[in-house]
Amino acid sequence: MRLLTPARRLSDVVNQVAIVFCVACILGMLAISFTGFLYTLFTGDALSWTYSLARLFLPWIGLLSSTIALHSGEHVAMTLLVRLLPESLVKLCAGLTLVVMAGFALLIIWYGWDFFQNATQVYMVSDNIQISRKWTAAAVPLSGVIFLLHLVHGFSLLEHFTDESALIEEVLGSHEEESRS
Repeated sequence: MRLLTPARRLSDVVNQVAIVFCVACILGMLAISFTGFLYTLFTGDALSWTYSLARLFLPWIGLLSSTIALHSGEHVAMTLLVRLLPESLVKLCAGLTLVVMAGFALLIIWYGWDFFQNATQVYMVSDNIQISRKWTAAAVPLSGVIFLLHLVHGFSLLEHFTDESALIEEVLGSHEEESRS
């Protein structure tokens, strides 16, 4: 139990870093695209490399945002089916879900690391801009590691363990306080 609290804090910090990195990737994509737009607007010619360079951020955004969603408890769930089960079976299903998620994360790490190691090609954005395929391939095993790290939160990742009525009361209470101010 002594190890679980620091691991959860590390998971929270890694999640915040992933959020900042995803926002930076989106802003980078927007800046590159906007640069291409302005260049076309002012010169009438198009920059050939803007689209190619901007899309190199997509694997990072897609994979890291899925780890952010997992950390927030936003993922595919069969809530209705789980609500019909007795509590002991709900806990069993939740445990099995976490085991399957851990297996998925381990597979992403295993095959993603091989994918990363074998990514030896260079992506030709333009004649002057060449980016190694390792840039995009690194997102795969890293996201698997983050998935695995987030599993230290255990059952709190699964939405059928949240008390919806307490959450609704909390939201309504904070809304009432705001309207009084």
